[in-house]
Amino acid sequence: MNRNHLRSFLAVALLAAATTALAAPAPAPASKDKKAKAPPAAPASQGPLPSSVKAAWTHAPFAAGDCSICHERNDAKNPGKLQTQGNALCFTCHEEFQPIMSRKHPHAPAKASCTACHNAHDARQPKLLHAEASALCLGCHNPHASNVEKLLTQLPFDLCVSCHSVDGMKDGEGRTLTNFQKWLGENKEWHAPVAAKDCSSCHLPHGGEHFRLLVAAYPPDFYAPYDPKNYELCFTCHNAQVATNAETTTLTGFRDGSRNLHFVHVNKADRGRTCRACHEVHASKQAHQIRDGVPYGSKGWVLKVGFTQTANGGSCARTCHDTKGYDRKLAPAAPAAAASTAKK
Repeated sequence: MNRNHLRSFLAVALLAAATTALAAPAPAPASKDKKAKAPPAAPASQGPLPSSVKAAWTHAPFAAGDCSICHERNDAKNPGKLQTQGNALCFTCHEEFQPIMSRKHPHAPAKASCTACHNAHDARQPKLLHAEASALCLGCHNPHASNVEKLLTQLPFDLCVSCHSVDGMKDGEGRTLTNFQKWLGENKEWHAPVAAKDCSSCHLPHGGEHFRLLVAAYPPDFYAPYDPKNYELCFTCHNAQVATNAETTTLTGFRDGSRNLHFVHVNKADRGRTCRACHEVHASKQAHQIRDGVPYGSKGWVLKVGFTQTANGGSCARTCHDTKGYDRKLAPAAPAAAASTAKK
């Protein structure tokens, strides 16, 4: 098991452990009818199960009739509104989950709402789950067999894009996420992992230690002091020497003669330009994923890159600096002094 698979496994294991501990259960007695059929899937409603349906698990306050633990009134027929909205209400009793859910990269459904997986009153499944634990995963995975790796219902790329295909989707911290179906349709120069339809080359599907579930470190800001550890993600594919060699004729096409312009921009002790300053990581309209513009500053103002490609290089027009160009073609060597043919 490699490091990335191990981290995915641990993330799923942690989520399973969390769902195991979440409810304060009062288990319903097992049915005496051994031939009874398995109950149908639980309804999506957060309300209690119909009285005609036998619950397999009941939330302890609901079983005790203590509606006011969560609601305005202690009246089962008219409990009123919830005292607090969202996961904050669950945390008033389940304090142990606050540090878990405060970790940097929680599982998105759990971050959005505990009730994405759990019914707050009672359920047909243990731990107040809306459905069997495995069934909750089946929006993405098949239970027995599939024509796609990891028992997925679709190819990983298609599965990712099927969710990341709406405008206005936000992450757990309220930041707007890209509509990738639209973005990839409008920008035809795809980064190689995207062209290979391999989201998992850069992202972990379940949870991880880094921003945006990335498999390794990648600077999230426009400026950063140069440290190869900050570029661990990029350097899993790209040669790290592109940022450490001041002169080259082979490592990069972004050079003026042999002067390495990646080194010039990135390798600074203070305000080095990070990869995202010039490159889109998924797709762009220009080759090498050169950006049209980059968000700059906390207000999100877009700084135009102004790049124009030429036969042997290119130029950037009034972005971080005045218009500057570069030419990869080396200047011809100075001719050797002509040997004198005159003889005295």
